Amino acid sequence: MRDKLLIIAAGIITGLLAVILVWQGNPANMGFCIACFLRDVAGGLGLHRAAVVQYLRPEIMGLVLGAFIVALLSREFKPSGGSSPALRFILGMLMMAGALIFLGCPLRLILRLAGGDWNALVALPGYVFGIYIGTIFLKKGFSLGRSQPQPALNGLAAPFFSLFLLVLLFAAPAFIFFSEEGPGSMHAPAAIALIAGLLVGILAQRSRLCTMGAIRDLILFKDYQLFLGFAAIFVVVLLGNLLTGRFNPGFVDQPVAHTDGIWNFLGMTVVGLAATLAGGCPLRQLILSGEGNGDALITVLGAVTGAAFMHNFGLAASGSGVTPGGQWTVIIALVLLLIIGSANIRAAVRAKVSQDANVRAG
Repeated sequence: MRDKLLIIAAGIITGLLAVILVWQGNPANMGFCIACFLRDVAGGLGLHRAAVVQYLRPEIMGLVLGAFIVALLSREFKPSGGSSPALRFILGMLMMAGALIFLGCPLRLILRLAGGDWNALVALPGYVFGIYIGTIFLKKGFSLGRSQPQPALNGLAAPFFSLFLLVLLFAAPAFIFFSEEGPGSMHAPAAIALIAGLLVGILAQRSRLCTMGAIRDLILFKDYQLFLGFAAIFVVVLLGNLLTGRFNPGFVDQPVAHTDGIWNFLGMTVVGLAATLAGGCPLRQLILSGEGNGDALITVLGAVTGAAFMHNFGLAASGSGVTPGGQWTVIIALVLLLIIGSANIRAAVRAKVSQDANVRAG
């Protein structure tokens, strides 16, 4: 019961902070969006030149640092890594590709639903479908291999880099890019955004919040504990939008969204499948990075690279819809994910056979 109360409390506070961040200046239905914020960070660093989405979002740094601080205090900071880093980098890229077709991560999907954006109703089954496919691979033995303990300095990489980004944000050197219009120019005051990120980072670390994990656990174990957290986020944000007059039901005229239903569905299918194979949604990957998990950090770096790739090659969707190139990106991403899933089932089976043979020989 204590764990359930913790995750519900985490959901309530996260939802409340999402409402506050929008009230303070973040784009509508985007109090928290891990994919969007990582894309903005990539733009702020000049990794892509889409002028409307460039800003070093302090929420991202706060999430990592919050998770790091509480993991350190609770003795859960355990540097590890070495589990198929190249594949995890690719999974991060593919996860971001799907998110930038839908125009949001799974957390923003919940926020869009709570804001009345019915396009998210089309995307939600796609996310569940992608996770369902992923659970099939998991049942068949999919594995990226075991992480191994790493030196402490490896685990400090994500927190140190987050601190470095904060220095760049507040110092604002000439080589950092800040949007003057569009979603990147819309943001809460940096101090408020940082505090919100820290709080959610702490809560997500303690409660293990993960949208993919919530649905995966429902499918595999009929366990709804993680799901309670995101139900709480939805309810709080819905009430906040109703009270502030920001609830706008419908498919059209939604902020930073498009109405291409099939691609909303398939984009989130990519995100769901990639998150399942990688072991966590974008939010969970950031939290794990703060805990010292180098594999999660590699996935996050893949996502940042994916954001740069999608915008530099004009593949990301916009309010006008999905480009032909973006459509092909989704199809290719799905094929690659199926290949990764299938190949690592066979690798896991071979490893088990070899292990069994060694045991018999010993």
